[in-house]
Amino acid sequence: MRDTAESLSRLDRNPPYAPFYGAMGVVASSVLTSIGAAYGTAVAGSGIASTAVMRPELVMKSIIPVVMAGIIAIYGLVVSVLISGELDSSLKYSVRKGYVHLFAGVSVGVSGLAAGYAVGEVGDMGVRHMALQPRLFIGMILVLIFAEVLGLYGLIIGIYLYTVDVK
Repeated sequence: MRDTAESLSRLDRNPPYAPFYGAMGVVASSVLTSIGAAYGTAVAGSGIASTAVMRPELVMKSIIPVVMAGIIAIYGLVVSVLISGELDSSLKYSVRKGYVHLFAGVSVGVSGLAAGYAVGEVGDMGVRHMALQPRLFIGMILVLIFAEVLGLYGLIIGIYLYTVDVK
């Protein structure tokens, strides 16, 4: 009788589906940040193409939004590697830990998606208008930094959630 009660208690804490939530955290962080980075790269790249037609000498300055968009995907990669290093069999991986890892991945993923969108839109309009008025460069860089920091906030929250000790 006691063995049955202990195994039921263990199944409540560590059900067989618990690692699924951690794996979904890995997927959410890597996929959503990659989508944000890809969108930002594509949109900012189209702005670079239009700028190159009018002012080809500004192409190297215009590449900055594309680089900043690519950095966003690295945030998701970092959290994905951290979470996947903790994944284990359901005997040792609790459902609470799975939930925490899921939301760590979702936090960095959604913030990376939003940051990629913001970097892409700001980068596109920034480089197009920089071709018309080169003094806009510093202002564009400042706004790009503020857009990029949205993804950094998600990374910080994701790493914090990853380090939370739940049994």
